[in-house]
Amino acid sequence: MTDAAEDVRPLLRVRQVREFTDAPVDPAALDAVADAARWSGSSRNSQPWRFIVIREPATLRALAEAGLPQTRSLATARAAIAIALPTEPGRRVVHGYDEGRAAERMLIAASLLDLAAGIAWIRSEVRPAVAGLLGLPQDRFVRTVVAIGHPTDAARKPKSAPGEARLPREETVFSERWPG
Repeated sequence: MTDAAEDVRPLLRVRQVREFTDAPVDPAALDAVADAARWSGSSRNSQPWRFIVIREPATLRALAEAGLPQTRSLATARAAIAIALPTEPGRRVVHGYDEGRAAERMLIAASLLDLAAGIAWIRSEVRPAVAGLLGLPQDRFVRTVVAIGHPTDAARKPKSAPGEARLPREETVFSERWPG
């Protein structure tokens, strides 16, 4: 008999990381993270995303500079994966949902590979610069870049005191209907 809470514990340990060491990321691990994203579910299996794997330090730093402070994790990341989406106005919400699923999968995959990852948000006013850096066609944009690397010691430390990282379960999980 297994303990369900223990079985999902690895998911509870996945964290957003924004500081990375200089240690290189194994190309096979980076490929595995990209494949985890590629296999994410999408609305009607449309697979709207395309993934750009970035390893070039100059590109990572230029992306970091372009969108500060939301892109600060790219300043120390050893790799990143940008999620390029189509610019279909009627599908923005659906594509955003699919994008979020892929991004979360990348964070989980990185964690399973003893790496760390963090989401860098590309604000709308920064998107043209990012499009230029990544050579995007006119019908694509990037809103999310997942920074990947080995976490620093400081990044490994919890940001909250034990027991304070999440609201209590009784305040966030309800049975059958909203309480009251």
